[in-house]
Amino acid sequence: MKNSKRIFLVIGLALSIILLVGCGKQSKAASETGTVTIGSHTSDLQIWEHIAKSPQAKKLNLKIKTKVISDGAQLNAATSDGQVDVNAFQSYSYFEAYNKQNPKGKLAALGTTYLEPMGIYSKKYKKINDIPDGTTFAIPNDPANTSRALKLLESAGLVTLKKSFNAFSDTKDIKSNPKNLKFKEIDDGTGPRVLNDVPVVLIGNSIALAGGLHVLQDSIYHEKIDQSTKVNVNVLATAQKNKNNPTFKKLVELYHDKEIQKYISKKYYGTKVDVNKSISYLNK
Repeated sequence: MKNSKRIFLVIGLALSIILLVGCGKQSKAASETGTVTIGSHTSDLQIWEHIAKSPQAKKLNLKIKTKVISDGAQLNAATSDGQVDVNAFQSYSYFEAYNKQNPKGKLAALGTTYLEPMGIYSKKYKKINDIPDGTTFAIPNDPANTSRALKLLESAGLVTLKKSFNAFSDTKDIKSNPKNLKFKEIDDGTGPRVLNDVPVVLIGNSIALAGGLHVLQDSIYHEKIDQSTKVNVNVLATAQKNKNNPTFKKLVELYHDKEIQKYISKKYYGTKVDVNKSISYLNK
């Protein structure tokens, strides 16, 4: 009996080793196929669903799967822990704010994608000058977009910000508020829905598009659509350990393909300006 137990133990160990080796080979084979899971939402998700089916992706031997996660912080966390390989949704300022708040789960930027404007929307007022004193403004409640919204209000001549104002600043860093505006912080994704309840709402373009709003036609004021504000450029992000992954880096090349850009420009009315720059460009 003792010899029989030893034989079964040896056989069991041998099978375990074979299975482990086999799993290792399968894992390696999966990475070599170029399969990448991209997490995204709203218009960015639509773009990557299109890219996934494109001949350009096939030419680069990339198999792309998309995963919907609508909350930005959750999407970044999912990318950090490997549930998602790469995500496509955030501006560089949002990316930096997330990394500062999550030092143990930092992400790396693979490359730039586009720049799109944040807009000021209202169903009650048609011009910035029509807005009376004491009006309530709804602004995004995540750090990067809060500061971005306030800078847009300064650009519109409604507030003045402190010299120390940065990507992590909020309403406490307003230097002067001559019209005594009131601020209501909301989840960024709810912007289009609260337009019926709040006189003025600041909404990022991807969220606006998803809500049926065209920033160039429907906003009463919006950011300039150019590359003057580097922190608002969107990026592809991945976990730090994957920052040099050659397969993931192919996604940046794929996004900037001429045919892909023609599709994006036509579908989103030119509101997503292609920005094909190195990450070092954003840090200058």
